[in-house]
Amino acid sequence: MTGPKPRELLAVVDRFPTPPESEQFERADELLDGTYSAIAGSWYRELQRRSAAYADGEALRESVLEHVESVPSFRLSEGATPLTQRRDALASAAETLDSVAAVSTWYADLRALLADSRGSLSPFERLLHDFGYGLAHVLFLGASSPEQVVRRLRAAYRTVGVRIDATESEDGTERTAFTCPYRNVAAGACGKRWVCHEKLDRVDDGYVTYLETRGIDYQRPRGCAGSEQCYSSVAHDGPRQWWPKTSPEEVGVRP
Repeated sequence: MTGPKPRELLAVVDRFPTPPESEQFERADELLDGTYSAIAGSWYRELQRRSAAYADGEALRESVLEHVESVPSFRLSEGATPLTQRRDALASAAETLDSVAAVSTWYADLRALLADSRGSLSPFERLLHDFGYGLAHVLFLGASSPEQVVRRLRAAYRTVGVRIDATESEDGTERTAFTCPYRNVAAGACGKRWVCHEKLDRVDDGYVTYLETRGIDYQRPRGCAGSEQCYSSVAHDGPRQWWPKTSPEEVGVRP
């Protein structure tokens, strides 16, 4: 099974800063538009369920990572433009309740544990990543906009037998819904979509590495849990900020 050690993942999940039953929490949560209570509610319970399934070998790391990335969030910028009032609200919430900052630290640890790094890949996975990175130099040569990139990306999908189901363009983001023909390969031994996500996505990671240096944000396939379809998106990269990914310290609050 690819991913972190189950015991280590469960230990990090269990460290979630549970909000106290106090007036301070109520004030902080109100400043954050109820984001903290939303995280602590059904989102966290589902995180526990998926992490336990991962530890039992019944779910892929990808399933846990997908849920982690769907965390309820408090937006702090509109693209590259800071939202001053919302940044001030986060600062006030953090000054009201210490665990607001603790959630950011916990979330960063959780993402780091689940996210890929080249050093954590197996030799075969590194080969796939490097193949994708090298292929990207040819596939995306001369492509400088999300529209150009996504056209070539969809062509690459079709070349390997992926069925494009729907395309959508909204607010500068090009989104593609597709069905992977390899989603059930080795499903009995390794789990559904193991080949698609835990292996073939390493090629997409090579695309990500190449495109991010050129100001393009390629969000490789997500959204497959409980569905036959997957989704990917391409947009201009930008310093989008939101809590808990952005810590209170980053908006000027010092412990």
